[in-house]
Amino acid sequence: MTPTPIRPNVVFILTDDQGYGDLTCHGNPVLRTPNLDRLHSESVRLTNYHVGPTCAPTRAGLLTGHYANSTGVWHTIGGRSLLRQDEISLADFFSGAGYVTGIFGKWHLGDNFPYRPQDRGFDEVLVHGGGGVGQTPDYWGNDYFDDSYWDGERWTAQEGYCTDVWFRHGLDFIERNRERPFLCYIPTNAPHSPHLVHPRYSAPYLDNTPHADRANYYGMVSCIDENVGVLRARLAEWGLAENTLLIFMTDNGSGGGVEVDDQHFVTSGFNAGMRGKKNSEYDGGHRTPCFIHWPAGGLTGGRDVGRISANVDILPTLLDLCGVDDPTAYDFDGRSLAPLLVGKAADWPERALVTDSQRLAYPLKWRKSAVMTDRWRLVNGTELYDMAVDPGQTRDVAAQHPALMEQLRAAYESWWVRVSVQFNSEIPIPIGGDGARTLRLNSHDWRNEECATAWHQADVRAGLRCNGYWEVEVVEAGRYTFELRRWPLEDGRAIGEAIPGTPVALGQLTVESGFGGGVAIPVQRAAIAIAGQQAEQPVAEGMAGAAFALELPAGPAHLQSWFHTATGDDLGAYYVYIRHE
Repeated sequence: MTPTPIRPNVVFILTDDQGYGDLTCHGNPVLRTPNLDRLHSESVRLTNYHVGPTCAPTRAGLLTGHYANSTGVWHTIGGRSLLRQDEISLADFFSGAGYVTGIFGKWHLGDNFPYRPQDRGFDEVLVHGGGGVGQTPDYWGNDYFDDSYWDGERWTAQEGYCTDVWFRHGLDFIERNRERPFLCYIPTNAPHSPHLVHPRYSAPYLDNTPHADRANYYGMVSCIDENVGVLRARLAEWGLAENTLLIFMTDNGSGGGVEVDDQHFVTSGFNAGMRGKKNSEYDGGHRTPCFIHWPAGGLTGGRDVGRISANVDILPTLLDLCGVDDPTAYDFDGRSLAPLLVGKAADWPERALVTDSQRLAYPLKWRKSAVMTDRWRLVNGTELYDMAVDPGQTRDVAAQHPALMEQLRAAYESWWVRVSVQFNSEIPIPIGGDGARTLRLNSHDWRNEECATAWHQADVRAGLRCNGYWEVEVVEAGRYTFELRRWPLEDGRAIGEAIPGTPVALGQLTVESGFGGGVAIPVQRAAIAIAGQQAEQPVAEGMAGAAFALELPAGPAHLQSWFHTATGDDLGAYYVYIRHE
């Protein structure tokens, strides 16, 4: 496609766990989203658009144009949310083409060098840690309100509610860079659980939802909607609206707007007639909104594009629309949708796209998978649905279409060969060298067969007994100091010390309760193993960290820690601080 003479700016809004049905314009009878409804009415809409059924995999495919499994990202925890070092990101492309790039919100593709957003092409950064505010990689005590977020160099205190912070900083970034082309990426953590929001947003829904949690979830969406309205008003005020390519999409099916039974059929809430929710292989798990608005490029007017499309198409599409690079020069799994968007795709080919949800230590063939064409869905390799007559996926017609079943299964087989090349390859976190002379590892990225991790600060407070190892790469041989801690540095408590009060389970968190207290753990000894070396020491009362100094050779290694308790229910150190001398 021929680019416009002046490259458009890009504002990309990606919300977290908001499903296709969580919009008034898609028929939700309770939720009110006037600003997103207006954007919908003025955009080109991808109405058969699909992503991964969970957070990090969607982001990996979106930012690389490659199927998530091939990038190493097939889980949200357990060391499998780290985007492989050799992937080129959306921000890399745009930064290399002269755009100034910024991210404000949720990254979820790695918290250590070289996986951080500032290592992947983003000039400005303000993000929380891990996959959500309050997860283990995040700043200790973050609870959506007045938190501290990572600015690319340090944790900085912010005032206000998380969604407001992301949009406020995004707008500041735009205003400062409005005389040059910019890419502003605002991936909110809302409305991901825990569903925490100011009561002024949730109160209007209390009488029309089955429980307060649903009202809070809708309130989080309302807050996003309000911020989208402010953003669009500012773009217009600054004279940027006409040549800004504005994208709104979500990262998977609804996380809090519906409830489903064990067959994935909706039992409560609104899901636009679809089967499934977040983490489902049925359409309700991975079909999401995608609105694209760019007046100067003719992408306006409320027009629908119904051909099958996916997150892997977004990067090549943006390269094409913005004249940044030729997408056909790269081996993307997706393709540019520009011809569809501008209405010049008379010869658009039939395609079979694949999505799946693994959430395992190693991917399993056919697991929670969907092979998708414009009309058909092959689910888990055995079920077939005709979406033209059965969009709710209620009638399995596999027996009536053996030839089609064979064709779609063959498409999956080809996909599997393509994405599985590196399944057994490690994705190590470097320690030492210029990028990682000091760093912090945490239990969110533990590797083990069960994918059992203390991935949230609520788990740390509860003293969850589990352990795993980190895949690491010792960049330089030398002396390394490891400090094993139960609580992070910013908290400062002793390893065996409690936080006063009762811990609050993750599913029970409220604005009023916060995280509650934290249990004491009777740790007696600490131990570490890495690169064939092991060391152990007693843990004295009042000790905040157990420090070990080891001489390490360069090369790949596994790092594991232990806290041995008086009761025998041992666990790993939730936080390990490393310094290369």
